[in-house]
Amino acid sequence: MKNKVLVVDDEKNIRLTLKKALSNADYEVETAVNGEDGLAKLKEEEIPVVLLDMKMPGMDGIQFLKEVTNKEIETKVIMITGYGSVETAVETLKLGAVDYLRKPFKPEEIINIVQDVFERYKVENSEKEVESFEEYIMLAKNAINKRDFSKAKEMLQQATSLDSEKPEPFNLLGIIYEMQHKQGEAMKMYRAALALDPGYKPANENIERAGESMGSIDLDDVNFGDDEEEE
Repeated sequence: MKNKVLVVDDEKNIRLTLKKALSNADYEVETAVNGEDGLAKLKEEEIPVVLLDMKMPGMDGIQFLKEVTNKEIETKVIMITGYGSVETAVETLKLGAVDYLRKPFKPEEIINIVQDVFERYKVENSEKEVESFEEYIMLAKNAINKRDFSKAKEMLQQATSLDSEKPEPFNLLGIIYEMQHKQGEAMKMYRAALALDPGYKPANENIERAGESMGSIDLDDVNFGDDEEEE
């Protein structure tokens, strides 16, 4: 099934340009001639991404965004803005738009920005579907590798809420604190993991390594606990 995009613009040439570029990139494209028409289409079916012109007669882009927010319509809006209106476009991000596209634009710019938004949309949906302890641990490890420690801690908190008796979250928290150069906090987390499972090898190895590392850390030397999962 193709990813679907709704183009909302009162200018026919813009609608045709966007539809052609996205169709050539294998997207399914719906079009709407104004804000009211666009909202009606969103009420009829779920369309993940909307390309929305900021200035239109009747309901403009700002009003459209507010309606989408007020009616809790699940879609990602990319605002299309003209010359000299970048500041206004940035303001729309605060109202809920996920990105903006400035006129004049090239076909590859359209495709790149829509592709990026769809990737974000898929990630958000996949995280909404996370239900198991193991999935939260996997997401936490991915976040640690990207050095997104805030996200990693959030995932570990969710994992602990599902099973507070497993040592894995505390071992990973220890790794995070080490990477943040908080050796004391790291050792506390490793010990907390061992308090839950004295035989948990990753925490034992990390304590031994951390004691010798003098504050420096190489992720290649860290034991994430992957071997434990495979056994």
